Amino acid sequence: MKKPVTGAVVIAMSVALVAACSADTSEPGSSAEPSESATSSSQGSSSAAAPSPGAPAGPLPNLTVTTVLDGLDKPWDVVAAPDGTVLTGERSGRFVIRDSAGVQRELNADLGDLYAAGETGLMGIALAVDFESSRTVFTCQGRRGSGENSIAVVAWTVDPEWTRLSRTGTLVDDIPVADGGRHGGCRILAHPDGTLYIGTGDTASPSVPQDRNSLGGKVLHVNADGTAAADAPDRIFTLGHRNVQGLAIRPGTDQIFEVEQGTSRDDELNLLVPGGNYGYSPDRRSSVYDESVPMTDPERVPGALPAVWSSGDPTIATPDVTFTDGEQWGSWNGAAVISSQQGEKLVFLALSEDGTEYVAEAEALDGTYGRLRSLTPFGSDGGFLLTTDNGSDDQVLLVTPEIG
Repeated sequence: MKKPVTGAVVIAMSVALVAACSADTSEPGSSAEPSESATSSSQGSSSAAAPSPGAPAGPLPNLTVTTVLDGLDKPWDVVAAPDGTVLTGERSGRFVIRDSAGVQRELNADLGDLYAAGETGLMGIALAVDFESSRTVFTCQGRRGSGENSIAVVAWTVDPEWTRLSRTGTLVDDIPVADGGRHGGCRILAHPDGTLYIGTGDTASPSVPQDRNSLGGKVLHVNADGTAAADAPDRIFTLGHRNVQGLAIRPGTDQIFEVEQGTSRDDELNLLVPGGNYGYSPDRRSSVYDESVPMTDPERVPGALPAVWSSGDPTIATPDVTFTDGEQWGSWNGAAVISSQQGEKLVFLALSEDGTEYVAEAEALDGTYGRLRSLTPFGSDGGFLLTTDNGSDDQVLLVTPEIG
């Protein structure tokens, strides 16, 4: 299969700013889970309000959207190599690239032990920080085992001609997975210091998010060999999460943010603090996964850290986060960008300097490309790669701000 890159379309944005606020998480959400395959016809919008001090002075710039790869089936993540090659992976088990010549083709790899069911399969992808010399790629994927299935972080190397990925080891092999694959996570963030942060799901099990003997419902922090990083006893960096699918570093800072999927309400953006507990504890009723509890529950989880932003009611289903980075974004430079599956849009959040609250919000691409998933910085012009998650003729898109 060889396909050239297709042309660009310019999308004009009309956005509103909202004052900084916190969604009320004291009211429990229902136990209904947004369907992984369902789409929403509602088009969310921000209500106009005067921006808080320090908020962006104007609207988002217009965005140019270009198709990079197409004909895909649920591309869960996407990365860009220094030579310009773009690599994505379909959740059902296939690697696809657009090489430096602009040709789309499949990349050979042994995925014979892949466990792909429900929300689990071939998920997060990251390039090692020394990729140019090591040619190392990391994936987070469901794995069929001789005893029980799990989610593993696997290391691969790719040849210089980009024809094959070859396995070189397994860094983590004991992240739990549910029968049917619900709440599998799983994002990888390759930190500039060479360590890896890994977001995991709670397997829809009542005790897992708060259980320090389980790697589910956590953000893990490991060295390049899979051992625990210094700030993560037993590899656990933070806990009390539901289904962590997005991790990103805020440019110019050492702040790490994660997004996770809410129940029927309150998807969250969180600023991670080593050892922090983010308050999800769906074990209010014995042996029942009780999704009517708040996403952050400081009454039942003393010391639970509040979200920087939450979606409110209903959920918009938030699978990833990145940050704008470049003067082309004007006063929105440095904003968090959150993708939405259920809401079928991008949410831009300007944050306070300390990262603990947001001061303005805007939306883009509302209903234009369907369900949106992965976000990855790309190029020197402030752009990012974005994958769609519709299950039919999905795409990897390049989104860039217009200049001037």
